[in-house]
Amino acid sequence: MSVTIPDSMQAVQLESYGGSLAVRQCPVPRPGSGEVLVRMAGSPINPADLSFLHGSYKYQKPLPVIPGIEGSGTVVAAGPGLLPRLLLGNRVACASSPTSGGTWAEYMVTSAKWCAPLQGNVTLEQGAMMLINPLTALAFIDIAKREKHVAIVSTAAASALGRMILQLGRQNGIPILSIVRRKEQVDLVHALGGEYVLDSSRPDFGHQLRTLTRQLKATLLLDAVAGGLTGQLLEAAPAGSTVMVYAYLSREDCVIDPRGLLYDHKRLVGFYLANWLARKNFLQSLQDTRRVQRLLATHLQTTVHWRLPLSAAQQAVDLYRNNMSAGKALLVANPQEIPLER
Repeated sequence: MSVTIPDSMQAVQLESYGGSLAVRQCPVPRPGSGEVLVRMAGSPINPADLSFLHGSYKYQKPLPVIPGIEGSGTVVAAGPGLLPRLLLGNRVACASSPTSGGTWAEYMVTSAKWCAPLQGNVTLEQGAMMLINPLTALAFIDIAKREKHVAIVSTAAASALGRMILQLGRQNGIPILSIVRRKEQVDLVHALGGEYVLDSSRPDFGHQLRTLTRQLKATLLLDAVAGGLTGQLLEAAPAGSTVMVYAYLSREDCVIDPRGLLYDHKRLVGFYLANWLARKNFLQSLQDTRRVQRLLATHLQTTVHWRLPLSAAQQAVDLYRNNMSAGKALLVANPQEIPLER
């Protein structure tokens, strides 16, 4: 494959955690051993990206830094190694490395292990949002099946991930009790096929939650909010339940009454997608990404509400942060591959 690679590129930069974004001309990175250079097509803004910008994600990188955790593009250069050479010329979904720049740029270097080849019927726009939310939703359903949970409680249920959990639950015959934070989100989740939906802002929320978790025997409770909601979930859960914290949208510490842990065999655990993926071998990971691609147009579909160029990164972050249930904000690095207009 012969592709002309420029010396410089447009990239979004974060100069201080919690600060605003800027767009700069930066050198195009070069891949090392086991790495590839991806000419980026686009990248979504996820809640994990907001945590990274705030400085509260799992890791921080030296500043200034190019943000962005997942995206899609074409592998245009390969470092030494068999897997990089196999990926050369392929369209891929990709994730950024914890030790290098992110996806919000025209080019990105990452480990070949963090790339998944896209099937011919999957667009680069779909591929840009293929890893974090779809794989997390699959993981939760797999955990529910393996641990024999007959129903699931899903918080932040109007989010892109919450919608995927709902659809996969329906596909697999697992009732989902969806929790949202506003009345209009109740209507939205009902319209998506949700049968059991609770509004956590209602004064009777705790009573309703306790009643329905026991009625449904919902013993896997997925907590994306943390703060005081973690304690409410733990208190309402039937004996033997698992409360799994996988995000903290509230940016507040979990508050719990430990008696449920002590006397009712309840568990409070954490979930981080990268740790779950690290326990899988290459073939298992490949099977998971193929499962995801088969479902992208149906159960794992993502709604894109805003498509903006890299130069409008700060605007895109603000739009998404202020209305996360409307759909994704997608940063487009290459408008020829992902059109800005629909």
